[in-house]
Amino acid sequence: MNIETDRRHFLAIGSGAAAMMAVPGWTQGAALPNFAARAVPIGREERLARIAKAQRLMRERGMSALLIEPGASLVYFTGIRWWRSERLTAAILPAEGDIGIVTPFFEEPSIRESLAVPGDVRVWQEDEDPIALVAGWLKDRKLGQGNIGIEETVRFFASDALAHALPQARVTAGAPVVRACRMIKSPAEIALMQVASDITMAAYRHVHARVEKGMAARDISRMMTEAMAALGGSPEFALVLLNEASAYPHGSEKPQVVQEGGIVLMDSGCTVEGYQSDISRTFVFGEPTKEQREVWETMRRGQGVAHAAAKIGASAGSVDDAVRGWYESLGYGPRYKLPGLSHRTGHGIGLEGHEPVNLVHGETTPLAPGMCFSNEPGLYFPGKFGVRIEDCFHMTAEGPRWFSVPPTSLDNPIG
Repeated sequence: MNIETDRRHFLAIGSGAAAMMAVPGWTQGAALPNFAARAVPIGREERLARIAKAQRLMRERGMSALLIEPGASLVYFTGIRWWRSERLTAAILPAEGDIGIVTPFFEEPSIRESLAVPGDVRVWQEDEDPIALVAGWLKDRKLGQGNIGIEETVRFFASDALAHALPQARVTAGAPVVRACRMIKSPAEIALMQVASDITMAAYRHVHARVEKGMAARDISRMMTEAMAALGGSPEFALVLLNEASAYPHGSEKPQVVQEGGIVLMDSGCTVEGYQSDISRTFVFGEPTKEQREVWETMRRGQGVAHAAAKIGASAGSVDDAVRGWYESLGYGPRYKLPGLSHRTGHGIGLEGHEPVNLVHGETTPLAPGMCFSNEPGLYFPGKFGVRIEDCFHMTAEGPRWFSVPPTSLDNPIG
């Protein structure tokens, strides 16, 4: 469906004043707001600045060029949105000068449509070797004997073939360059992530008001997906874990339905101009038990401990250490043992839902302005239930700032 169709469908499935008022600014009879209308795409000048930064870092590290396949890094530097197949499309970032693009002959018009920076596009035919074309491009620029960086997600067949095609070159890891660029988000990137988060939160408010007894996880997931699309986002995921399934971070295949006094754990996100949101909410359908309230409140405080530990210059791992240490002081764990926190406290986020670096024990990367993370130190009790509240934040010079504000009470669990 397109957005307008989704919007009509969303209006059709909504019912009652409570459901209508679940989206801020939306009153009965009014059009559903398109939050994505205020999103400003990443511009040409910003992409050129990204390439310039990468080239400076490459020169500092003695790297001659960088090879990138389709994926988030290709979008980040070139604007090209493509997929990976047996037919290689790749970008080559030289340490100086315009980039090169290698793609099949019949794909060239499509590639040029989204290419957002100056580049030398070279094509190969079905009976030709694309890596030979990459090697030729590098040789033409007298880069065939240097250090060729490989973006960390490039497939082995491409990097291995390039090493054989350029025996005098040295194939090396490109991650230090790419990560140093992508980990630090610009104001434009943060603004897009904020829109994606706003859409997700508006969808949560709408869906929470419409959960009914007897619903299956797929019913709630469908509502969430439709809501995010209707509000202007591109839905990425809408995980719903009910009752005992909430005790397992990514769920269970056992059939579950909403029941009185049961846990509903939702983990959802969408993209706006490719930039991600990732937000989790946990609530009880009906009246919570004393244990459910205590665990929910402890997890909420754990999220606060992590947020307080996220200071400029602190290691990313120290955030995980802070909340895990606090949980252990309450008798959870130790470490990843259950009941307790069985996964890292958070992950990097941006063009990808999970990207470096993580808030996990042992990660020494210092926190710096522009870094973006999830904060989700869930508590899980196998055979019973789990609680996960997840909100993302970005680092500023003054400390962390939320994209979505965490709830403060199980009686108002969306926030």
